[in-house]
Amino acid sequence: MEIFDSAKTLYLDLPTVAAFIKDEGVETIMEKLIPYMEEDYSKWDEFAKIPRPTHHSPVGVNELMPVGNQEIFTCKYVNGHPSNPKDKCLTVVAIGLLADVAHGYPKMLCEMTLLTAIRTAANSVMAAKYLAKENPKKMALIGNGCQSEFQAIAFHKLLGIEEINLYDIDEKATDKLIKNLSHIKDLKLNKCSSTREACKGVDIITTVTADKKFSIILTEDMIEKGVHINCVGGDCPGKTELDSKILFMGDVYVEFEPQSRIEGEIQHMDEDFKVTEIAEVIKTGKRIDRKEDDITIFDSVGFALEDFSILRLIYDLARENNIGKMELLVPAMEDCKNLYGLLK
Repeated sequence: MEIFDSAKTLYLDLPTVAAFIKDEGVETIMEKLIPYMEEDYSKWDEFAKIPRPTHHSPVGVNELMPVGNQEIFTCKYVNGHPSNPKDKCLTVVAIGLLADVAHGYPKMLCEMTLLTAIRTAANSVMAAKYLAKENPKKMALIGNGCQSEFQAIAFHKLLGIEEINLYDIDEKATDKLIKNLSHIKDLKLNKCSSTREACKGVDIITTVTADKKFSIILTEDMIEKGVHINCVGGDCPGKTELDSKILFMGDVYVEFEPQSRIEGEIQHMDEDFKVTEIAEVIKTGKRIDRKEDDITIFDSVGFALEDFSILRLIYDLARENNIGKMELLVPAMEDCKNLYGLLK
């Protein structure tokens, strides 16, 4: 019996994860996740890291996101297909795997479409906690699709944002966001008619657009002094959101520089363009020393370590709360050299 138990994998499907998150609260999961992320980023040098392998097509990208230390290995499969909604499909879907390094056995197979949205928003807030001005109250949220509610909840509940200016070229997306968050009575949501209008008088600008192209969502004349820019949408080769002139207006922070050079806002910058990996800030445990008028830019493309953190968290929560099912996905045998014996 011990052999079979050790080979079993915890399986968490979408209904199970969604129900658990609903019961716990999105903001509660994010609040629990950020310390996991900070712990993992503070141990940055202990991880084996590579830029994610990708398969590009004219309509989108398919990606694997692996990372591991000496105890745990994780990998996520994720796509990015901006035109999917016309076929009633999500732009992004994902599944994740957590494995034991000691024996190589998978310990958890898990839905990660919801979890990716949560970890992305939590990562944005974690970075802003270190990079943005103190006590920010107002944010612009450009792009109001699937990620937008998670960003809004994270910045409101965890960073104290009280007012958000919203803009999307699809007006229905903004209406959807406002409806979904109507229950949050102490968060003011302003529907704007342009990106320029949305960016006026804010402390933070978050961009989460989906088009796979070199876009210029923000121009330098929209950027006011003291703003922290949280760029989330520029997450694959050939896809950006900022006028490159903005990158010279303040200090630029990234997750994993080799990956960001391929996929981020800095993909078209010279190799000597200076950036700082966010892990270097998190290791200090302190906010950066910034003046009131300083501009900071977080060029966030999404890195596998964030998936590592949320998979680690969900595995712990699943065991604590006895959720999910144990499934036999790999062989369990008395004679470990007799694989063919499974067929007899």
